[in-house]
Amino acid sequence: MYQVLYRKWRPKTFADVVGQPHVTASLSGAVKSGRLSHAYLFTGSRGTGKTSCAKILAKAVNCEHPVDGSPCNQCDTCRGIDSGAVLDVIEIDAASNNGVDNIRDLREEANYTPTAAKYRVYIIDEVHMLSTGAFNALLKTLEEPPEHVKFILATTEVHKLPSTILSRCQRFDFKRIEPQDIAERLLFVAKEENIALTGDGAMLIARISDGAMRDALSLLDRCAAYGAEITEAVVSDAAGLAGREHLFALTAAVASRDSAKTLTLLNELYQNACNMERLIADLLSHFRNMMLARSVPNYKDLIICPQAELEKIAAQAQDFTLSRILAAMDILNETAVRLKAGASGRTAVEMALLRLADPQLDTDVNALISRVAELERRLDTGVFQTAVKSNTITENAEKSTPQTVPAPEKIAPQAEKPAVQREVPAPPPSAKSADKPETVQKAPAETEFAKWAEALERLAAIDRPLVPHMQDSSAVVRGEYLLIKSENPMLERFLQTGSHANCIVRAVYDVTGVKYKLGIFNNNQAPAVGGAQPELPKKDPLADLLSRAETLGVQIIEQ
Repeated sequence: MYQVLYRKWRPKTFADVVGQPHVTASLSGAVKSGRLSHAYLFTGSRGTGKTSCAKILAKAVNCEHPVDGSPCNQCDTCRGIDSGAVLDVIEIDAASNNGVDNIRDLREEANYTPTAAKYRVYIIDEVHMLSTGAFNALLKTLEEPPEHVKFILATTEVHKLPSTILSRCQRFDFKRIEPQDIAERLLFVAKEENIALTGDGAMLIARISDGAMRDALSLLDRCAAYGAEITEAVVSDAAGLAGREHLFALTAAVASRDSAKTLTLLNELYQNACNMERLIADLLSHFRNMMLARSVPNYKDLIICPQAELEKIAAQAQDFTLSRILAAMDILNETAVRLKAGASGRTAVEMALLRLADPQLDTDVNALISRVAELERRLDTGVFQTAVKSNTITENAEKSTPQTVPAPEKIAPQAEKPAVQREVPAPPPSAKSADKPETVQKAPAETEFAKWAEALERLAAIDRPLVPHMQDSSAVVRGEYLLIKSENPMLERFLQTGSHANCIVRAVYDVTGVKYKLGIFNNNQAPAVGGAQPELPKKDPLADLLSRAETLGVQIIEQ
C-alpha cells in the first residue's frame, strides 16, 4: 500500500530533523545526561517538526539502547512505539478532546505505572484548544506529575496558553525551515524515491512551502503524479501559480488609469466564474510583490513565483509609486473585509478597481498622499510641465470669402499645454497691394475623429457631470485642434467654467496619446465684418493646483 511521502520520510532520530539544530541538540543532550524535564512545550508554525520531535523524544527516553541521545529504532520498545503497540505513549488531539472530563481521565491514567516502557509519555497536540476548565484541571498534574510521567505539549498558537501553563514547561521554539535546507532534503528524498527533480523545481517547492517541511513533501508528492521531470514549470502548474496573467492585465489597466478596460476585464473574469474574494486576495498578493520589488534590494528571496514572473513583477512595479502601491493595498484590504461581511462581491470589487484606476475618486488620506507623490514624480521626471497661459482669442478676417478663409472657431480653455497660441487673421487687402497677386492661406483639412466614442467612455470616468451635455456629439480634427460638434447651445459656456475642458483633453489623450487644442465647431457662422469677435473669458485650469503646490513647498519648473 502506497504511503505518502511526508509520512514515509518523517524523521526517526534527532539527526533526521531538518532546520532545528538548536532544538535537537538540546533534547539529545538532555537524554544523554539524564537531565530530563517533566514537561516540555514545543511551539512553532505548522510543518516545522514539533510532533515529530515529540515522538522522537518519547522513544529516546524509553529506548533500551539510545544512540548519542537518539532512539536506536531497533529495540522492541522503539518498534512498539512506532507501530502503536506500546500503549505507554499516548498522543492526544486537544482540538477534539478539550473538555474537563478528558483531562480528568488523563489524570487518573497518569497514576498507573507504565506497562512496557520506562515512562508514560503524554503528547498533547494543539494544546491551545483546551478549555479554561481543562487547563485548570491540568495545572496540578503538570506541575507535580508522578515520577514515571512525561508531558510534551505542542501548539502553533502559544499566545493562547495561560501563563500558569507556560511557567511549568520547558519551552522550545521551532523556526520556519530555511528554503535551502528544504530544497536539499527534497533532492535527497527524490533521489531515494527515483523521482526526477531539478534544482530549480526543488527551490520553488521550498519557497512555496513557507518553511514547512510537511507542505514541501506533500507538494513533491503532487508533482510526482505528473509522471514527468519536475521542473519549475511543473511545480508552478501543480501549485496553482500558473495562469495568473489576468492579474498583470488588471494591474496594467490600473496603472494606465483606464477605468473602462479595468471593468471590462473584471466582467470577463466574472463571466468565467472567477471568485471575487479569491481575486481580491490574489490582487493584494500581487501588489505586495510589487511593494517588495520597489523597496527591497533582495526582493527575489521574498516573492514566491517562477523566475520569469519575477522580472514581469519588477517591470510592472516601475509603473507605480510606492505610495500608490500602499494606497492600493489599503483599498484591497478594505474590500476583503466588505466581502467577508456579506457585501455584493461583484459591486464591491468594481468599486475597488475604479478607485484604484482613478485616485481622484478616493478621498482617503493615503490616496491623497499617493496623488501628491505622483505629482512630485511627474515634476521630477519632466512629464508634467507648466507655463503661463494667455486668454484664447479667435479672430475673423475683416474681408474674406467662404472659399478662401475657414469658418472661425471658438476655442475653449486648454489643458497642460506650454502656451495657448493666438490665431491671427490675414490682413485685409489694401489699395497698395491691389496690383499684386493675392496670397491665400488654405485652411487645414478636416477629418472625422474616429475615437470620439472611446473618449466619451473615458470621460465618464473622469468627469461624469459633463457627459449629459455631450450627448449626440461628435468631433473633427483640424490641424492641431479638436473641434466638438454639438447641438447643445450651453456646451460652450459649460466648457468655459471649471476644469471640464481639461477633462476632455485628458480623456482624448488617454485614448489617442495626442494632446489637441480644444474648440467648438461652428460651420454656419459668417466671418465678422470690421474687426475681430469679442474675446472669450477663460479660467486657468492649473491656477488652483499651482497655488496648492506652492503652499506644500513643491517647486514648479517652467519649461
